[in-house]
Amino acid sequence: MPTNSGATPDEPHKARRMAESFGTDPDRYDRSRPRYPDALVRRIAAAAPGPDVLDVGCGTGIVSRQFQGAGCTVLGVDVDARMADYARGRGVPAEVGQFESWDPAGRTFDAVVAGQTWHWIDPAAGAAKAAEVLHPGGRVALLWNVHQPAPELADALARAYGEALPKTPLNPWKGAALNAYGGIFDKVADGLRGTGSFEEPERWEERWEGRYTRDAWLEFMSTSGGAALCTPEQSADLHARTGAAIDALGGAFTLPYVTVAVTAVRKAD
Repeated sequence: MPTNSGATPDEPHKARRMAESFGTDPDRYDRSRPRYPDALVRRIAAAAPGPDVLDVGCGTGIVSRQFQGAGCTVLGVDVDARMADYARGRGVPAEVGQFESWDPAGRTFDAVVAGQTWHWIDPAAGAAKAAEVLHPGGRVALLWNVHQPAPELADALARAYGEALPKTPLNPWKGAALNAYGGIFDKVADGLRGTGSFEEPERWEERWEGRYTRDAWLEFMSTSGGAALCTPEQSADLHARTGAAIDALGGAFTLPYVTVAVTAVRKAD
């Protein structure tokens, strides 16, 4: 991605332009973003002491709707009014606010969840807020979908990215994504530990695969945080080169994922 993100790689929550860019096209975001393994959603719901769930950074309500499907009552909160409005239109009650300063108005929950959003939250302030709004015995569960492409696919996408954005120091297709996310997972766990309010954090994982056509992948690319930092010319070049790379691989590909949940139980007061 371009380098004018306003934050260092280990402090993504400070990159406000990226963090607040996803509501540009909520329908495209909801259509193209991957869901989360139902087995992991059900496991989190079953491990909470009750059905009341707060979805932090709910976006269009992807995670919220999955937890509703698992029998939970869900409230979403998102910094982007466009996303919250879209979620409400899909049956998810949602409020607008930055989670760290959001006013829960005395409400507490059995679980606090977040899908692909907690890295946009200050790890210390967010953990403290999660502890504030959870019942004793409640569970925080923060989820990320992490792609694990085959070497041939990773190399092809890395070349396309490097050719389109040669001055970008961080190519997302170079190196293992799980290793890159590992630093985020550690920082999140440290934030939870730092509150003194949670039992020792755990990582729960579920593996699955997604299938993408050329057009589906290019649409998904347009929903990334880095897309907001590209000029129109850079974006067009990146899409053209990526599309050509996918065409050379047969026009479609299977992408393995591992979904990781960093989860912990709120201690009794």
